[in-house]
Amino acid sequence: MASTPAVETRVASIFREHGRYVVRLLRRLGVADADIDDVFQEVFVIVHRKLPELDANVVLRAWVYGICLRRAANYRKRNRARKEIPTEEAIEHVEVDPKSPAEAIDARKARAILEDILRGLPDEKREVFVLYEIEELPMQEVADAVGCPLHTAYSRLYAARKLIHEGIRRARAQMGNR
Repeated sequence: MASTPAVETRVASIFREHGRYVVRLLRRLGVADADIDDVFQEVFVIVHRKLPELDANVVLRAWVYGICLRRAANYRKRNRARKEIPTEEAIEHVEVDPKSPAEAIDARKARAILEDILRGLPDEKREVFVLYEIEELPMQEVADAVGCPLHTAYSRLYAARKLIHEGIRRARAQMGNR
């Protein structure tokens, strides 16, 4: 199907509105920093290709996040054996107004711990947790994006929260042992 100026304009609008969220979401769904650009591009190629077929009743944000979830899952399947060398540098920083350098360091450490815990979650639980708790999508949109019933999404969220609390407890115990 040939692209029209209206589709091009709409894709550009989606890119501007959701681009930063797509990057953040892909990272939290386990896409390595070195591969974010490639998977990001895959997401927007699909947006461009599928937009003309999009049902007008579909929530755009949930649709875009659903594409991100599938692309991130495909990425993780392709790269299970590949090992990334972690770096100290974070590409995207949450805007904080620390009162001191020590608070800035603590905030950076907390983000790193959360990212590690998220990487350890099973995919279906991580997807629901990231979309609901971090991206703040309504649960119905989360369920639509991940393709499961609403009650299943809530169940996955509950299980993810439990695993994250356990991960935080382990991280605190490790920090206390240093």
